[in-house]
Amino acid sequence: MSGYLDAGDFKLGFGLMRLPKNPDGSIDVPQTAQMADKFIAAGGTYFDTAFVYDGGASEAAFKAAVADRYPRGAYTVATKLNAFMAPEKNEQSAKQEFYTSLERTGAGYFDYYLLHAIQRSNIRLYDDYGIWDFVKEQKAKGLIRHWGFSFHADPALLEALLAAHPDAEFVQLQINYADWENPGVASRRNWEICKAHGKPVIIMEPVKGGILAEPIPAVKDILNAANPDASCASWALRFAAGLDNIMVTLSGMSSLAQMEDNLSFMTDFRPLSDAEQAVIQKAQQALDADKSIPCTACHYCTKGCPMGIPIPEIFNVENRKKGSPRFRTVREYTIVTQDKGKAGDCIQCGQCESACPQHLPIIQLLRQCRELEE
Repeated sequence: MSGYLDAGDFKLGFGLMRLPKNPDGSIDVPQTAQMADKFIAAGGTYFDTAFVYDGGASEAAFKAAVADRYPRGAYTVATKLNAFMAPEKNEQSAKQEFYTSLERTGAGYFDYYLLHAIQRSNIRLYDDYGIWDFVKEQKAKGLIRHWGFSFHADPALLEALLAAHPDAEFVQLQINYADWENPGVASRRNWEICKAHGKPVIIMEPVKGGILAEPIPAVKDILNAANPDASCASWALRFAAGLDNIMVTLSGMSSLAQMEDNLSFMTDFRPLSDAEQAVIQKAQQALDADKSIPCTACHYCTKGCPMGIPIPEIFNVENRKKGSPRFRTVREYTIVTQDKGKAGDCIQCGQCESACPQHLPIIQLLRQCRELEE
């Protein structure tokens, strides 16, 4: 969606969640400034941070690397209010995040402001604290130009939110080729819902936190065979950025080398060709085949389950957790078991095992999956 919400034609956004670090764990501001210089010189403008990133150090690094060094018209900045991680766990503390972010970033106003990481476990706080109305008040004051929310939940909740808040201007979604049909993320379905509601999408996690920059060997072999000169990250970013209804695709770059690689294929961006899309489909099939639990998702096991346990969906989360941090895996598990039975609810009646054409030891496997329950 070229030019929508002033995002411009440049498809790459600089995500400031995983900035380069010094040996003591602090952000390497000089290297961040070098990365910002290359990004802006190539035509990039969109910087994405959040109140909670690096305990606020990300916003401060943005100020030092960008806001203090460039005129305000040279960049756009997005940051986020996280109601469930407010320092004092109350409404006043949550709303104070906005003013603290203004001071930390030195931006004067925010081009894009987001309610952060909405999911079923925290949506009540955004409602109870009046955050939806709060951000609209800041927009009326000229301190926010555009507002929306980042989303980590199921399609039903997204539909409900967009119906309840039709004035939200955009949605930030986790979209990547690994999660395109993953029921724990629902990348494709959530993207389709935003299109249907006329809401442009900002893409986060196009390389799934780096997992698709260094994918499993089977996937890496497929990508390298198709183009040995292209980085694995380039395949993931081009898949995401080539979708329609996209404002910008964020990349959380952690080094000057990563910035240079991203710019090499995103400066003069071209979507994946039909032949390259076929390569991605092979990579998706390789990811699906990398299973510790050989479930075919036939769902015969669920038809008579007295506890309503979504067994294939739970196994899918278990199979996909390789390389993912625990919080992502737990979040996917929470989504697929929402309003359904959990692995720990199994009463060991055995009907699932008698129905399984793969003859899987489902009771034992569900016991293994209990560790995903918070």
